[in-house]
Amino acid sequence: MPAPAAQGELFATAPVQPGTVVVNDRVVVLTSLGRRAVCVAGVVVHHYAVDDRLAEAYAMVMLVDQRYADQNDVAGAFGCTARTVRRYQTRFSVGGLSALGRLAGRPRGQSSVTDLGRTLDKTILHLKGKGESNRTIATILHLDEKAIRKRLLRLGVTPCAVQRALFPDPGQAVPHDAPPSKPARSSSKVTGVGEASPATSMDRDPLDRSLDRLFAACGLLDDAAPLFAPASNVPHAGVLLAIPSLVESGVLSVAAEVYGSLGPAFYGLRTTITVFVLFALLRIKRPEGVKEHAHVELGRIVGLDRAPEVKTLRRKLARFAAEGGAERFGRELAQHRVAMRGRALGFLYVDGHVRVYHGARKIPKAYVTQMRISLPATTDYYLNDQRGDPLFIVTAQANAALTKMLTVVLKEVRTLVGRRRVTVVFDRGGFSPKLFAKLIPAGFDILTYRKGRVRPIPVARFVRHEARMDGHTVRYLLDDRPVRFLKGKLRLRQVTRLTNNDTHQTPIITSRWDISPAVVAYRMFGRWRQENFFKYMRAEFAIDALVDYDVEPDDPTRMVPNPEWRRADKELRRAREIVHELAQAYGEAAADNQEGQRRTMRGFKIAHGKLGKELREARLRVAELKRTRDTIPRRVPIAEAVKNVPVVKLATERKHLTNVLKLVAYQIESDLVQLLRPHYARMEDEGRTLIQTALQGAASIEPSHDELRVVLAPLSPPHRSRAIASLCEELDKLKATFPGTNLRMRYSVAPHPAAGDP
Repeated sequence: MPAPAAQGELFATAPVQPGTVVVNDRVVVLTSLGRRAVCVAGVVVHHYAVDDRLAEAYAMVMLVDQRYADQNDVAGAFGCTARTVRRYQTRFSVGGLSALGRLAGRPRGQSSVTDLGRTLDKTILHLKGKGESNRTIATILHLDEKAIRKRLLRLGVTPCAVQRALFPDPGQAVPHDAPPSKPARSSSKVTGVGEASPATSMDRDPLDRSLDRLFAACGLLDDAAPLFAPASNVPHAGVLLAIPSLVESGVLSVAAEVYGSLGPAFYGLRTTITVFVLFALLRIKRPEGVKEHAHVELGRIVGLDRAPEVKTLRRKLARFAAEGGAERFGRELAQHRVAMRGRALGFLYVDGHVRVYHGARKIPKAYVTQMRISLPATTDYYLNDQRGDPLFIVTAQANAALTKMLTVVLKEVRTLVGRRRVTVVFDRGGFSPKLFAKLIPAGFDILTYRKGRVRPIPVARFVRHEARMDGHTVRYLLDDRPVRFLKGKLRLRQVTRLTNNDTHQTPIITSRWDISPAVVAYRMFGRWRQENFFKYMRAEFAIDALVDYDVEPDDPTRMVPNPEWRRADKELRRAREIVHELAQAYGEAAADNQEGQRRTMRGFKIAHGKLGKELREARLRVAELKRTRDTIPRRVPIAEAVKNVPVVKLATERKHLTNVLKLVAYQIESDLVQLLRPHYARMEDEGRTLIQTALQGAASIEPSHDELRVVLAPLSPPHRSRAIASLCEELDKLKATFPGTNLRMRYSVAPHPAAGDP
């Protein structure tokens, strides 16, 4: 019987040869002479060169996918990590062998987050927004729970924040902007525009709105609810004085009716409209102006962690423009203002404002009065009430004259005022008796300057008139008499004012017979309020600035002056000037003719035969050019006038929308001026300047459960602070709430520091 030691030697393990790596009990990797073979149960299943990275990666993927070995064993045998093996598996499943052969690291020119990764992130956020757990999401997506947790942390979503948002602590106080009912579930959308109850927020920290931004990215939020944090001396927070007038203007409710919603967004419709109006009051005239301010400070004013940036504002404008509702938006805003302040519509002022274009596009020209030249431009026609505040704006097609645009503007007026009769005041550019004969039977009275030459009226017929108008006493030297137009068919009233030491007469034409001559003159000269309005809007709100550089197709059939006719007419005028010069020279020669030398006309013609021949030829040329010009049509379609050039015009949608919002800002400023008027003696000279100073000033924000208190910093002169304090009392009486919340606005002015205080 053999010894036990001899029996052990029969089953001894064979020694491992050099270049052999054991993966597990079935798989062995052999390396020899620059080649490597992978053997499974003694059978070679794969072989490759040692420096072939693609083949080696495929060998690792094959061993794991065929379940010959697990990831850890393969990683240990090939000298890498299990994460590298998993990465090779992912690449092979997505891109095949070619994906295994690329260089290590991220490919050049590609983002670190692939499209697949972005889609995965959105899916995880969407499921998380529905309240699913990390384990459930991992099961649905066939991923590890740890991978889900890491992706959520990278996206800024912490477990505590989600738990607080979806399952608030019953003992925790309800935030000041939440309704008494239970919080809205994350699966429902919150619009915050025109809602019966205030919008709610999933965040609890006003300075960290990451969760609301998460829900907006998941498509579960249409507008972020305002959350205010207590803050002292917030720059430009004085603009919150405009909130009551902004709410009363109806701009938010009308915008919700016209545009509905901007879709899932953190900066939704209500926030965007509010921001645009408040920025206009802060004299941020264009979206690019936001770059000059701190976004965090501007965000605090509207209850957000930061204000929208330039690219966001431009995207919102593009979204509004895509809806194409700017004209309807302006019209319904005007209807709302007429319903609120219809008493100021007895006299309406209409005038055009020319916006000069300095770009490279070829667009229609308009006559610029200030420069006395025709330039590429767009003409907008404004309608203002008798206080000078704007109602609405109409962009003229191809810079049509006031005589043509009056019918368009008054058609809009009729929809605003109904059947009531109003008086339309305009410049002499709209003077046309034929037009008057159509407007007066349609229910409109006219008031304008008389155009053309008028026979002077004897000074003795002027009478002094006096009247009390808008708190002022006005005195004029006036003559009042009836006049007739259209061969006596149109009977109107002419009131002429005498000025400049009895040397200048200004005739005014009107169809109103029921008012005194002084009222006629005062209302006509009140048209300068509209001119002052244009000047103010250019300087303070930049209504002439371009919002975008887009163009849109123009009507190719629109009739325009024929350039060929203009050239022919110019040549004809030059020919007539030559005839005039030759005739003048011929006449001067006849006048200087000495009868002692040439007693007869025959002799004169012989002596000046060359000059006479040139005169006859010039007259024949004039007749020929006139016949040629008369065969050319004076007006042709624009497509024929500008051949080989696209027929375009400046895009109007974004510009019209921003102009409407700037008009709302001007109206808000005017409303504040009217509230301040009884409390400040120098309103006529400094009223708007004082309001601007208050809006631009700093203020402290003190939110509570149901109030938002705004404490304005005192102004340097104490009497100005007292006036603003009186304005705050008037605003408190309006009981306005901040849009999107149930916070009632409260205003006050901080006391002046005592003498010697820092």
